[in-house]
Amino acid sequence: MAASSVASPLCTWLVAACMSVTCDRDCSPRVSMLSSSRRRPKCAGRRGLPSKCSSFSGEFQKGLISAFSGSSIQGLMSSCLAFEPCDEYYSSKGYSSLGCSGLSSLFGSKSGASNRRQRCFNGAAYSGETMAVAVQPTEELTKQKKPLTRQRRVVVTGMSVVTPLGHDSDVFYNNLLEGVSGISEIEAFDCTQFPTRIGGEIKSFSTDGWVAPKFSRRMDKFMLYLLTAGKKALADAGITEEVMETLDKAKCGVLIGSAMGGMKIFNDAIEALRVSYKKMNPFCVPFATTNMGSAMLAMDLGWMGPNYSISTACATSNFCILSSANHIIRGEADLMLCGGSDSVMIPIGLGGFVACRALSQRNNDPTKASRPWDSNRDGFVMGEGAGVLLLEELEHAKKRGAAIYAEFLGGSFACDAYHMTEPHPDGAGVILCIEKALEQSGVSREDVNYINAHATSTPAGDLKEYNALIHCFGQNPELRVNSTKSMIGHLLGASGAVEAVAAVQAIRTGWIHPNINLENPDEGMDTKLLVGPKKERLDVKVALSNSFGFGGHNSSILFAPYK
Repeated sequence: MAASSVASPLCTWLVAACMSVTCDRDCSPRVSMLSSSRRRPKCAGRRGLPSKCSSFSGEFQKGLISAFSGSSIQGLMSSCLAFEPCDEYYSSKGYSSLGCSGLSSLFGSKSGASNRRQRCFNGAAYSGETMAVAVQPTEELTKQKKPLTRQRRVVVTGMSVVTPLGHDSDVFYNNLLEGVSGISEIEAFDCTQFPTRIGGEIKSFSTDGWVAPKFSRRMDKFMLYLLTAGKKALADAGITEEVMETLDKAKCGVLIGSAMGGMKIFNDAIEALRVSYKKMNPFCVPFATTNMGSAMLAMDLGWMGPNYSISTACATSNFCILSSANHIIRGEADLMLCGGSDSVMIPIGLGGFVACRALSQRNNDPTKASRPWDSNRDGFVMGEGAGVLLLEELEHAKKRGAAIYAEFLGGSFACDAYHMTEPHPDGAGVILCIEKALEQSGVSREDVNYINAHATSTPAGDLKEYNALIHCFGQNPELRVNSTKSMIGHLLGASGAVEAVAAVQAIRTGWIHPNINLENPDEGMDTKLLVGPKKERLDVKVALSNSFGFGGHNSSILFAPYK
């Protein structure tokens, strides 16, 4: 372009601010620098301005007119600063819109502005000698639209679990398909004094090869489960040391939450304090916090992306999974390890839930204790464990040749805003959550044909969720519903992630696991929707997994086969 052209938005703005016109005696030169307070004694005699009023007429409407010479900002400024406001400008109190309509909408005008503009447009013909530029920056900006971009897709490329039914996702799911129960008598401590003496306890667990021995001796179990499951999920995804070196660590994050945190290590610290503070574990405070598991895993991996934890009681895992997916969608991360971990199989944990009168007391027949939707249930069964998924941006996964297990479609959160432990009587919060999840994911009700329900084996919770599912999906004859908790109990903050793994496994294998112990369904319940005592074949179109927590926290997430 020629040197006289205005070559940048800054120049365009300066030119607009310095726009100048000249007039004869009846119309004094009007030159403004927007808010200049200096006055020029006479209109003529400076820079040889012509004595005719400039009319920008049609040229102004076209956008940009440039008669400036020179290409530098300094030259442009000196040309602009040569002009000053005249008497008529000051008589208008400085609120005119530079004599033309192009900038009036930008800065506003008083009542006299339109009359002055009209006189200017009706004046003499435009003089070629006048150095003037008129712009309409608002019109120019509207033409500069951002290019449309497709939303980043999120897929599952790795997963792992630590559960009463196994510490490998395939072993775990095969046991679910066979209807094996992981509920047994608690052996970690003497619980003969408690009315409940059963739980989903992990009997044997080793951190060898996954966690450094010095940490294995000091960390709470919830952190050991988290670190082990997290690293196994990476191994499952094919993230070897060689692959790790190629990753952008600033776009790799960890978001694994916990409902209860390091309850045992905090309890041990209290016991030590009874003797002396000198007996306390120096790591008792950091290792008790819910965020430290994600932090320690990130330190081990060198991942510098989003890192924190979420604690929303038994809905924790789903909150972490959906939030992780959002980080990827927004471009803040390419990979996210996400899920939940909890272990409160200690006296204070068992005693706390016993005090809530929430636990089953079917001590003589542990495998029959967890009975979602069965009228003979007497409470839920507490469990422990961890579940971790590796979510990855689709193109990133394809580029490294990763195996894709399923696609994460989206989800939603909602709050009952009703009671600390009881669900809303008409299930309003659950319905709202599910409907928002479908809307956010762009999924129709008819496409959802498998639901892994929250169903904990409590009368209030089971029935409210069931009625909400009927409200949302009752017209879908293909819908199948089951509860993983019938076999492993309630893993608290880890339950959502473990059940998400079960949902992804259903998509991968084409099999959905049974509901065990469903012998006498609640009155009025349509058992056609519920999976029976045996595994069933199902071509999953869209799987929905629900998790709800104390405080009225509701969450729903959706997965589908990757296509």
